[in-house]
Amino acid sequence: MCVFSFSKRDTELWSFLESWIVSSSAVKLYLHTMLSCDICGETVTSEPDMKAHLTVHMENEVICPFCKLPGINYDEMCFHIETAHFEQNMSKRNFEKIDTIQYGTSYRKDNTLQSAMEVNSDCDHPLYSCPMCGLICTDYHILQEHVDLHLEESSFQQGMDQCSSDRELAHQLQQEEDRQRKSEESRQEMEEFQKLQGQYGLDNSGGYKQQQIRHMEIEVNKGKMHPFEFHQRKADMMEALAIGIDDGQTKTSGITEALHRYYQNTVTDVKRVWLSTGVDHFHSALGDKGWGCGYRNFQMLLSSLLKNDAYDDCLKGMSVPCIPKIQSMIENAWKEGFDPQGASQLNNKLQGTKAWIGACEIYTLLTSLRVKCRIIDFHKSTGPLDTHPCLFEWILNYYSSEREGNSKVICTFKPPVYLQHQGHSRTIVGIEEKKNQTLCLLIFDPGWPSQEMQKLLKKDIEASTLKQLRKTVGNLKHKQYQIVAVEGTLSPEEKVARKQASQVFTAEKIP
Repeated sequence: MCVFSFSKRDTELWSFLESWIVSSSAVKLYLHTMLSCDICGETVTSEPDMKAHLTVHMENEVICPFCKLPGINYDEMCFHIETAHFEQNMSKRNFEKIDTIQYGTSYRKDNTLQSAMEVNSDCDHPLYSCPMCGLICTDYHILQEHVDLHLEESSFQQGMDQCSSDRELAHQLQQEEDRQRKSEESRQEMEEFQKLQGQYGLDNSGGYKQQQIRHMEIEVNKGKMHPFEFHQRKADMMEALAIGIDDGQTKTSGITEALHRYYQNTVTDVKRVWLSTGVDHFHSALGDKGWGCGYRNFQMLLSSLLKNDAYDDCLKGMSVPCIPKIQSMIENAWKEGFDPQGASQLNNKLQGTKAWIGACEIYTLLTSLRVKCRIIDFHKSTGPLDTHPCLFEWILNYYSSEREGNSKVICTFKPPVYLQHQGHSRTIVGIEEKKNQTLCLLIFDPGWPSQEMQKLLKKDIEASTLKQLRKTVGNLKHKQYQIVAVEGTLSPEEKVARKQASQVFTAEKIP
C-alpha cells in the first residue's frame, strides 16, 4: 500500500482542481438543460426564448431539418417530423437524454473523466431499434431497409390472405352454383321422368277400363251420348273384359280380300303384289287412345294366325283377346321367365296401366304361345335421305319365297309383319313391286278409324283411299325400325330354349 502525504500547497491545489471540475460539470449540466428547437436544432436557455424563437419559425417559411421539406406551417412540420422522421428525431433526443443523464449524475472524482469518454464513444455510433421486431441496427439506412422488408412482407401476406379469402369465396360460390345446378337438373329429370311415365302409361292413372269409362262420361256430359247408351256400352265392355275377348267394336274384316280384287282388275303400274290373307284391321278406341297401338297390332297379327291352319296346335281355342287380356298374357309370359329385363323396366305390371308395349313384348307373347318368330333391327338408314331400302328388300324376300307362277296378285300364307319405330307401331300386310322396279309396302295403321278402312271394302276402290295404305321408301324415314316376323311354330323343347335365350335378349341387326 502506498501512502501519500500532502503539503499545505498541495492541499490548496487539490481544492482548486476540485472546484474547477465541479464548475465544469455544472457548465455541462447547464448546457444540457438548455432547450433545443425541434425544427432547426438551435438551443436557447429558457422557455420564453424558445417561444420567441418558434414565433420566428411560424412567421417565416418552415423547413424540415431532416429532408429539407418546405412550404408547410409549424404544426404541419411537427406532425411531418413525428411521422416521417420518427427514428431520426428519437435518435437525436435519446442522444441528448443520455448525455444529460451522464453529465447530470452526482459527481464522483474517481470516474468522472472515464464516464464522459464512454458517453462520447457511444454517441459516435448511435443505435436504432426496429419498431416491429426489436432488432438493433447501427445505421439508420439499414434500419429503413429492414423496416421496408417488414412492410413488403406484411403487404405480401395481406395479398396472400386476400387471395386465400377470394379463393375461398369463389369456392363457396362455385359450390352453391353446383348445388343449384344439380337441384335444377334433378327437378328437370323428375319432370321428364313423370312426362315419360305419363306418356308410356306408368303414372298410375288407370288402364283401359278406367280410360274408356272416363271418355264415355265426357261424351254424356257433352250430350254426344245418351245415358242409356252409356250404361249399355259399359255393360258390354265389362262383359267382354270378364271373358277376355275383344268386343269387335273397332274391327274391320275383309280388307285383304278386297285388295286382292282391286289389284287383279284395276292397277296397271304394278308388276306383282304379295298379300297376307285374312288380316282384320283393329283401331284404337277411347279406352286405349294414345297408347294402345302395340296391342292393336298384335290383334291384327293374331287375327291372321287364327285363320291359318298351321297355327292351330299352339293357338287352339283362342279368340282375339281384349287389351286387358293381352296385358295379362304378357305378365304370365314374364312369370314363366321370358324377358326378365323387359319385365323389370315395366315394373312387372301391365294390367290396370296404360303402359306401351313394343317389339320385345310382342316377341315375348308370341314365343310364350309357341309361335316361332324373330326380331330384326334396322338400326340405321341404308339409303339416301335417311331411308331404309334394306327394310323393303327384306320384306320382299319374306313374301316372295312363296311364288305362284306368273300370277300378278299372290295371296300368301305369310302372316303380317309387326313394324315398330319410335313412338308408334303398324302392321305390314303386303308389298308391291312396280314395273319400274320400285317397292311399296302395304300397311295397316291402328290410328285409322273403321269409317276410313271400310271405304276399302267398296267394289270400286278409289286410288286416293288406297294411298293411305301404300308407303314407298321415301315415306319411311325414322332413324330406326324393328320388325317382328312370324316363321312357324315351336315345339315345347324349342320354347324352353327360347325362354333361356331371352334371359340375355338381343335383336338381329341389319345391316
